[in-house]
Amino acid sequence: MSEGFRNNLLAPPTLLPEDPAVARLGAGEDPAAVAAAHPASSAAWATLAEAALADGRPVQAYAYARTGYHRGLDALRRAGWKGQGPIPWAHEPNRGFLRALHALGQAAAAIGEHDEAARCATLLADSDPAAAAALAH
Repeated sequence: MSEGFRNNLLAPPTLLPEDPAVARLGAGEDPAAVAAAHPASSAAWATLAEAALADGRPVQAYAYARTGYHRGLDALRRAGWKGQGPIPWAHEPNRGFLRALHALGQAAAAIGEHDEAARCATLLADSDPAAAAALAH
């Protein structure tokens, strides 16, 4: 367990509201169409980033993941997050942000942004070690 995660335990966990894009993605809709219809959805951007990474397109993945990460930060702040505290993986609506954060770290590493990749890995572990474990595949 990272030192940052232990310090995060002092803050209450942040729980994001349901993301309507998740159901559309789960129904197999095109992630680009879902992102266009729900541009605030971290899950839609994370899905696009993960697909770009799988296709060997790290620059596109970085752009998609960065968008999902920032949209997720906006949602977290609206939910009361003050820049620290747990963001539980077990709470399904948090997963879009956590996936975007993970994809951002992977894409950053792939394009040589090693400091950014390290920051993403630290924030992911500090948010919830279970997220880091679930996304390490």
